This record gives sequence, C-alpha cells and structure tokens, in this order.
Amino acid sequence: MNLTISGHHLDLTPAIREYVQSKLTRIKRHFDHVIDISVILSVDKLTEKEKRQKAEVNVHVKGKDLHVESIAHDLYAAIDSLIDKLDRQVIKHKDRVQDHHSIAKRLPEEPLAAT
Repeated sequence: MNLTISGHHLDLTPAIREYVQSKLTRIKRHFDHVIDISVILSVDKLTEKEKRQKAEVNVHVKGKDLHVESIAHDLYAAIDSLIDKLDRQVIKHKDRVQDHHSIAKRLPEEPLAAT
C-alpha cells in the first residue's frame, strides 16, 4: 500500500502525519486490498477569523477509486470525519465485492431437461 500525505498552505508536522497514519489503519483493518492512498490536507483562509480546514483522500482499490473530502474548523476534526466517511465507503465496497462473488456460488445448477 502506497501512502502519500501532502499539505497545501499548511506545514505537515510529524504529529499530523502520525495521526493520519494511525487513523488509516482502521481502513486497512476492514479491507486489505488497498493499492494506493493519497491524502491532501489544506487550509482555506476566507477571512482572518474564518479558516476552513479541509481533508481529502483518494483511495485506489482493485476495480474502483474512492474519493472523500471533509471540511471543519479544526484539522483533527476534519481528519476524523474524513476517516468515518471513508470507512463507510470501504465497507460498502467490500460488501458489494463479496455479494458479487457469493451470487455465483449460491445459484443452483439446473440440469438440462431432455426433450
């Protein structure tokens, strides 16, 4: 699994990197077929008092790309919200993949009727 963490208008501290990596272990625990993860953390300054912290992630899994973004006033809150949303999408994708494979196993084979 390749992991890329980048920051726009933001200095990435080792604490933020470690926090993102520790949160992404939750995704790895649910679904281990993750190929590539790209995390972008940014700060949008609308006015001096109002700053938006934005976290985005692009996850490449076998057969699909997942994109999630989250905006909050605190970067850690944005990361937490992002991981919750990503976790739901990964579980949904995993269920779809497993359901697709199990349908073929559940279909009974019907013998051809001799006429």
